[in-house]
Amino acid sequence: MNESQPVTSTELPRRHRWLMALPLVVFAGLAAIFWFRLGDGDPSKLPSALIGHVAPRTALPPLPGLVSNGMPVPGLDPAMFHGKVSVVNVWASWCVPCHEEAPLLDVLAKDRRLQLVGINYKDAPDNARRFLGRYGNPFDMVGADANGRASIEWGVYGVPETFVVGRDGRIAYKLVGPITPDNIDAVLKPEIDKALKAGN
Repeated sequence: MNESQPVTSTELPRRHRWLMALPLVVFAGLAAIFWFRLGDGDPSKLPSALIGHVAPRTALPPLPGLVSNGMPVPGLDPAMFHGKVSVVNVWASWCVPCHEEAPLLDVLAKDRRLQLVGINYKDAPDNARRFLGRYGNPFDMVGADANGRASIEWGVYGVPETFVVGRDGRIAYKLVGPITPDNIDAVLKPEIDKALKAGN
């Protein structure tokens, strides 16, 4: 009568060691692919599948209690994208780079050829209002994305991110990461100018 030999405690880990290492190997492989797709590792060069597509049609309520010149600042209405070039900035008061880019949004707000739209991402309204009170409100409209779903529809990886939307309501460009003194003139303004020239 043949009896199967019991597996000892030392044989079991050797036999299944490769199974335990498999998730790590898969993760390392995906990370390597992701890194090489970026080229030089610059996160601002992440591709966006939404370029050339119509901006998400999700309306967002206004940031509660936000006023400008005594009037409530409206929320995000996707119909407002048509006919005017828009710069859409996804931001939050808890986002450190958002504090650094705030003065540069004021620079963009002075260009009345475009409208500046804010999406306030997963933020407490009081904190968001204090943020805008501290730096000034550059936005023509601010939509409150309390649960982050609208930002997912925009393809946001993390805050801050900035989009250029053309007069046709299509996303023309996406900047991942903060607006900086370097990229505002070298990258963002040229992309805005391209969108302004398109359709003229």
